[in-house]
Amino acid sequence: MASPTEEGPHPHPSQARDEPRDGAAGPAPFPWGPASGVGSLPGTDPIEALRLVTGELPDFPHLPELPARGAGADLIGRTAGLLVDLFVDLTPAGWRLVSRPGVDQRRAREMLERDLDSLYEVAERYAGPFKVQAAGPWALAAGLERTRGDRAVVDPGARRDLAQSLTEGLAAHVAAVAARVPAGGVVVQLDEPSVPAVLQGGLPTVSGFGKLAAVESHLVEQGLTDVVDQLSVPVVVHCCARRAPLELFRAAGAAGLSFDLALVQDLDAIGTAVEAGTHLLVGVVPGTDTDLPAPRATASRLQAWWRELGFPAEQLHGAVTLTPSCGLAGASAAYARTAMGHVREAAKYLLPE
Repeated sequence: MASPTEEGPHPHPSQARDEPRDGAAGPAPFPWGPASGVGSLPGTDPIEALRLVTGELPDFPHLPELPARGAGADLIGRTAGLLVDLFVDLTPAGWRLVSRPGVDQRRAREMLERDLDSLYEVAERYAGPFKVQAAGPWALAAGLERTRGDRAVVDPGARRDLAQSLTEGLAAHVAAVAARVPAGGVVVQLDEPSVPAVLQGGLPTVSGFGKLAAVESHLVEQGLTDVVDQLSVPVVVHCCARRAPLELFRAAGAAGLSFDLALVQDLDAIGTAVEAGTHLLVGVVPGTDTDLPAPRATASRLQAWWRELGFPAEQLHGAVTLTPSCGLAGASAAYARTAMGHVREAAKYLLPE
């Protein structure tokens, strides 16, 4: 497959430095916003959803995902719509790799085109970081069944082909978004909810009667690296599952780590990421309806966590972006709006006095 970029990858924010080089200033750090979303929202209207996101998260909006629209709007189907020279179709058991294009993949691509069209109407003049989301290579391989056999994740050749196809499709998607939001800086989020199960041998077989063998951590890291290194924009890896391997994601080149604060206990991995300049997108409110505390209380909880990590308080605001813990597709429309407004307001309390 063709390389997705002629110039090679641009420096990630984690690689940016403020020190001058050869008498000139180094590249400026990427302007991460104070609050953003994870991806999915309730509802079916892409224009209405984008207006909601840009209104509630004006400094770091994202292209909403609307799974309620049905097959092709879910995480795997939507990402399958990005694939280049690989085809999928929907079966009673789920998405499956097939030999020729089908109606389900075409429907996914049509919905994605409608989402891109909504950018012209709502966000054409937006300036700042703008995030798009897709399944990462391991979530995709875990969610797709081979034409004959089990999940694609068990087949190194299928994994390789999927990763190459995904990378090429993501590069084209980034270009399409950048053309519609020319003043925006595109960020790609790779959703990897299956990686803990992939590493631990916890994925069920298609039959449901057994478990797939674990994949070695160096192979998982390399699979992610192969995608991240070929994209010319900052890449965030999101995992809101328990035992998210944040150090593996960072080592794979992620410019940002997105996780549920309530589920992450490996403070050493967080500390290493902060020291390396990796940005943190911290999930601080649930993705489904619940009573939320005051935004100031959420900020106080994060400040206490930051003190436990041992970093100076004045660095917190620039090091983190506040988000819901996961997507909001399972929430009510009212709660989704409230959750996004909550993280926006909580982020204001992190500003240095």
